[in-house]
Amino acid sequence: MLFPRSGDRPIRRGGCARFARIRSLWRVWTDRPKARLHAAGILLSAATLLALAGCTQGQAPAARGREHGSGATPVRIGVVSNGDVHVYLSALGTVTPLETVEVRSRVDGQLMSVHFTEGQRVSAGDLLAQIDPRPFQVQLEQAEAQLARDQALLSSARIDLKRYRGLLQEDSIAQQQVATQASLVQQYQGTVKLDKAQIADAQLQLDYTRITAPISGRLGLRLVDPGNVVHASDAGALVVITRLEPIGVVFPIPQAELPKVLGLLDARTPVPTQAFGRDPAYPLASGRLAAVDNQIDTATGTVKLKAEFPNADGRLFPNQFVNVRLLVDTLHQATLVPTSAVQRGTKGQYVFLVGPADQVALRLIEAGPGEGDLTSVRAGLAPGDRVVVDGVDRLRDGAKITPISAENRSRQRAESSPPLGGPSQMP
Repeated sequence: MLFPRSGDRPIRRGGCARFARIRSLWRVWTDRPKARLHAAGILLSAATLLALAGCTQGQAPAARGREHGSGATPVRIGVVSNGDVHVYLSALGTVTPLETVEVRSRVDGQLMSVHFTEGQRVSAGDLLAQIDPRPFQVQLEQAEAQLARDQALLSSARIDLKRYRGLLQEDSIAQQQVATQASLVQQYQGTVKLDKAQIADAQLQLDYTRITAPISGRLGLRLVDPGNVVHASDAGALVVITRLEPIGVVFPIPQAELPKVLGLLDARTPVPTQAFGRDPAYPLASGRLAAVDNQIDTATGTVKLKAEFPNADGRLFPNQFVNVRLLVDTLHQATLVPTSAVQRGTKGQYVFLVGPADQVALRLIEAGPGEGDLTSVRAGLAPGDRVVVDGVDRLRDGAKITPISAENRSRQRAESSPPLGGPSQMP
């Protein structure tokens, strides 16, 4: 028997009627044999779930009626304005030093000492390392001694040539002897000149034992330790110097944008360039466009550009990946609309335009480049128009709205969102 008997307690009105019926069913089934109690438990479980769903659904329409009783959608409104908009080209670039030098030894010898610390900033001409100078000092002294010997021979030959010329005037010696002596003087002059060159070479080799910084920049890690014998033919360097001030950034742009960039360079107009990290609101450095590559990459259809940054604070580091923004144009007195108001549909981009009676109309627009939270509009809007910037997901053409402030909109969102992990409210 699935219905209550006439002697049961009457069903209470005003509460959840289905719970009363479940109690009646329980009394009926408890009179049955125990064999049916198991089936009754299953039936009661299913009935309980249906009853809870019915009670909850019964209250939902009332809640929705209270929420949308006015029939107007609360939204936040923005105003169309006019102003200047900067047009940028954005790309991913790599920080590239303008100069990188591998410091090597120019002579063979034992590395006696190192006069730098790893990561140190150095200036051009600073002493970095010292190679054993003693062998080269000996060679220099030998060359100087040879020069002194040959200069003495030259002086003696000149004295003899002067005496022979006097005797030739007295017709005491032959002309051939005078000519031979003159040739000997010239020979010694050449020898002295060679000795001077050898001294200069020995002095140069001695100077090469002092390894100095060829450029200003930051040193890398030391690659050779003191005590090792180094050679001019070694493949590895002692240390690497990288110039950081200024520094460059290489980045690609599409080939379609190349004529615009070349026009700016041909006009001798400085092209401002900014480098950003992960946060696009705070640039790492500001500089200018320095050069354009001479060919397009056929595999990607892009061309490489190089920008130069002063980098006085050292925020750009070699081989660092940065986002580059290149200023190529500025739109003056453009019509600007909040970017959050611009929507995209099957017919193109549109906004919800607010009328005088707080009724919205769908308006198709032609959007242009944007900057920050604003987007330029070529057609469809005029300065002073009001558009919906928040709450557009529940709007349709001709819908009624209730303008609210940003604070009230945030409060409504917080109240309408149930807390995560909170207990469910049973009716």
